[in-house]
Amino acid sequence: MRIVSLLPSATEIVYLLGLGGDLVGATHECDWPPAARRVRRVSASNLPPGASPAEIDRLVSASVSGGAPAYVLDHEAIRELAPDLVITQDLCAVCAVPAGHLRAALDVLGIEAQVLSLDPSSLGEVLDSIVAVGRATGTEARAREAVAALRERLEAVRRAVAARPRPATLALEWSDPPYNAGHWVPEMVRLAGGEPLLASAGVPSTRLAWEAIGRSRPEVVVFLPCGYGLDAACEEASALLASRPELAGARRLFAGDASGYFSRPGPRLVDGTAALAAALHDRCGIEAPAGVLARLR
Repeated sequence: MRIVSLLPSATEIVYLLGLGGDLVGATHECDWPPAARRVRRVSASNLPPGASPAEIDRLVSASVSGGAPAYVLDHEAIRELAPDLVITQDLCAVCAVPAGHLRAALDVLGIEAQVLSLDPSSLGEVLDSIVAVGRATGTEARAREAVAALRERLEAVRRAVAARPRPATLALEWSDPPYNAGHWVPEMVRLAGGEPLLASAGVPSTRLAWEAIGRSRPEVVVFLPCGYGLDAACEEASALLASRPELAGARRLFAGDASGYFSRPGPRLVDGTAALAAALHDRCGIEAPAGVLARLR
């Protein structure tokens, strides 16, 4: 089978199921596992390098409203690759080509490929996506085994912190303007033994007012800027801490590798949940993966 992935999370799932050799095309953001970086790129970013968070927000908002897309799809590469299966989504018009648009593009290119749209909004639906990829690729049994192992790990995290006090935890997905971290992140916070503030599980990220953030009085702030790795998140979080009095009362501030462990609806969300539990609860018995979260205060 010839697979093109238009989602970094789907690329991770493809490798999880042992299908890396079938992946013939991936996006410019598909960087995990490292082998994925060698797969032919079928997209490129339209966002200017080095843009500020405010500028990125402006460009992304314009893209969602019908302006220039945040990415460019290489139609000729897709034509040459002649995929049997293309994996995309409809959840976020900024993150990938919506499934309906992709089908129209494939029709124009004369490609008769199956299009699988992955649109999870909860941890359970993320795990269901793994099974969906397995079903589409003839590896459903392997997918169900992988999902069972991931569920066991999440349950182990839940049990480890179930009796601990639950600190009021604000997860921020963006800083300028501020957005909460939505969809599955509030569920991750709760499983990790925190009480999510200004967010509801399964609900998309929404813009917040700094005044509301101040009134919520977070004990813990976890800064998870969408698309950022750990170093870039730490750098921005340090500036954010210095400039926002609304966060001054938080006892602990963390920055995280959102790109790898929080923003992408893939198997590494389980690692992100474990890292959150270890950050929120000292000596809880959960081994935190390295390079996921860094404590800044």
